[in-house]
Amino acid sequence: MNQLRRHPSFGRAALPTGILLCLVLGLSLLFVRLWPTGSPDSQGSPGSPDFVPIAAVATQRAATPPGPQASTGSYREDCGRNQDGHRNADNLVISPGVVGGAHHVHDYVGNLSTDALSTDASLAAAGTSCADGDRSSYFWPVLRRTDRSLRTDGEHGNVGEILTPQAVSIEFLGNPWSQVVPMPRFLRLLEGDPTAATDGGEQARAQWGCAGFPGRSTSRYPLCPAGDLLTRTFDFPNCWDGRSTDTPDHRTQAVFPGGSGACPHDTFPIPHLQVTVSYQPPPGQAFALDAFPEQRHSPVTDHGLFIDVMSDQQMAAVVACLNQDRACGDDR
Repeated sequence: MNQLRRHPSFGRAALPTGILLCLVLGLSLLFVRLWPTGSPDSQGSPGSPDFVPIAAVATQRAATPPGPQASTGSYREDCGRNQDGHRNADNLVISPGVVGGAHHVHDYVGNLSTDALSTDASLAAAGTSCADGDRSSYFWPVLRRTDRSLRTDGEHGNVGEILTPQAVSIEFLGNPWSQVVPMPRFLRLLEGDPTAATDGGEQARAQWGCAGFPGRSTSRYPLCPAGDLLTRTFDFPNCWDGRSTDTPDHRTQAVFPGGSGACPHDTFPIPHLQVTVSYQPPPGQAFALDAFPEQRHSPVTDHGLFIDVMSDQQMAAVVACLNQDRACGDDR
């Protein structure tokens, strides 16, 4: 459209043939942009290299057996699946105070008020979708169906009907080597890398899968058998520095454990948050993740965010459950 605006104004005289052909071509390209065809490549969405049949994905090796001081409990929460459509293009963790700062749309469960202008005080006073009263905020980029032409974020190149999850599983786990300590209230956690397609992907942690194939995950979009659910799993960092609820890079305050599951020196194990979001996928390759425009909807850019707004009593209950090796929560 910007190229069309740069064309000079034309008088009443007949247009030269070359200019007329250029104008027709430009209008044709504009029509294609405004009316997506559903082809992933035509929308700047992933092409076939970003997709893989789940049967072609190797099974991951089993986790390291827990040690004698492990905290092996688990605590589940039911916070719904965003049936009410709490969504915005804000990111309170990375771009607080900047409306639309995410440049893509996020799905939320938990805290009902989260947006760019939220404060710790406003989060603590808000309602929640969690059955146990947890006011924490859990969010991630939306997934879209690209073969349907509804445009809800065309400004940033994210095109298609937003898919509401079929299920959202929220679970806190222990540490395989030690007891866990409480998270500090208002701790911010970031998992994954929204710019992984262009920055080398060192922080990428995308885990895509299919519900019928446990133990298999990939950084590509999986193609699931008919009737199977597509899954995204967010494993958040769970080794806290003992001081901060946030840092300038939004990562240093809480880091990931080593390969054995043990936390690095001078960090403390906190409850390990794992969120799994499941969808009924559309046929074929007609789905794509919201992303920054230059990331071209790459599946490797998947990421999740969390703000802990549990009360001290709620967090103490989670820690006790994990350290006492119990299975607790809304659906237990």
